[in-house]
Amino acid sequence: MKGKGALLLGTLFGTMCSSVHAQDRVTLYGVIDQGIHFQNNAGPGKKVSFDSLAGIVGSRWGVTGEENLGGGIKAIFALESGISLGNGQFGQGGTEFGRQAFVGFSSKEYGQFTLGRQYDMIWYFPEPLTANALVGASPTAHPGDFDNAGNTVRFNNALRYMSPDIRGITFGAEYSFGGVAGDFTSTSGYSVGAQYTNGPFKIAGAFDYFKNPTSAPGTGFFTAFANGASPLAFSLNRAYRVAQAYQSGVIGANYAIGNFTIAASYSNVQYANLGAGFNNGTAVFNNYDIGVNYRFTPSLFAGIMYDYMSARAVTTSAGRIVGNQHYNQVGFLVDYFLSKRTDIYGGMGFQQASGTSSLGLPAVANIDNQADSSTNKQILVRLGIRHKW
Repeated sequence: MKGKGALLLGTLFGTMCSSVHAQDRVTLYGVIDQGIHFQNNAGPGKKVSFDSLAGIVGSRWGVTGEENLGGGIKAIFALESGISLGNGQFGQGGTEFGRQAFVGFSSKEYGQFTLGRQYDMIWYFPEPLTANALVGASPTAHPGDFDNAGNTVRFNNALRYMSPDIRGITFGAEYSFGGVAGDFTSTSGYSVGAQYTNGPFKIAGAFDYFKNPTSAPGTGFFTAFANGASPLAFSLNRAYRVAQAYQSGVIGANYAIGNFTIAASYSNVQYANLGAGFNNGTAVFNNYDIGVNYRFTPSLFAGIMYDYMSARAVTTSAGRIVGNQHYNQVGFLVDYFLSKRTDIYGGMGFQQASGTSSLGLPAVANIDNQADSSTNKQILVRLGIRHKW
């Protein structure tokens, strides 16, 4: 009897272990989103180029995993790398896992706690509800992605908490410890956000704040790439690389009516403490977008959007008034799914700038930070194919 009892207990234990291990998994996934860009004016003239990073989602591959620890708690991890098909290099400034790299714990009851390089709360909450996200791809992006609603940069060395769904409400918070040895707060930042969902209506908001955002390569919010590249590379905000603090607040909302979905968002961005050259002033940007898409069939949809951005002028130590910029942009996109995993799409954006840039020169157009135009107008056309696995 003892032998049979031991055998029975062993069988039951083995079955339980098998059940637990069956819930453990590692998943490889990816998206190839390759497009051809045509710009009517990219500095000296027309430009045709291939792009893998400014599509509807941006090309990437990644691996996620989870292990059941019991009690409803799982250990989780994610490694995700951007891909540039044209030259085979990593995206995000050459950073190997530049999109995200984290490890932590997850629970349906208590939420998720993770550590590593991670998306901010703007990406998790209001970004999917903007007109840019609804319509999609670079022709509809906010000027210069100055508010990070296009997910240009991530948080390095970050602790993040994401709540479970509580009667339609979700929220999260994140803190980045920065990257300067011996200084706990320099180059540090935080992000908070929340969303409320009620049937066809969604509304969300998030706020980012970062100190010394353009410090040494690999340490600041705008320099968190392997090669030290910064999105503050063009006339829209290049002069504000001296800012000692950066903040971005974004609110977005969606409402679905049958086959129509309407989206709108507002963002406020401030580059603060600009130093003696700008009398320690603050450059303030405000952006508004609105868009709609319509699903003609389960395989075909089209969207159109409008974006308006204005920037408040700042005064230099020499008494010059700069940065009073205004941008108007319209964009549309048509997307057709050949299968559940493969679609083809085409989109176009037109942008017109006015006023004076951060450099004190006449403002010029630049859709999605692809290139400064030599005039105040620019057209960007993207034809793309996307495959998911």
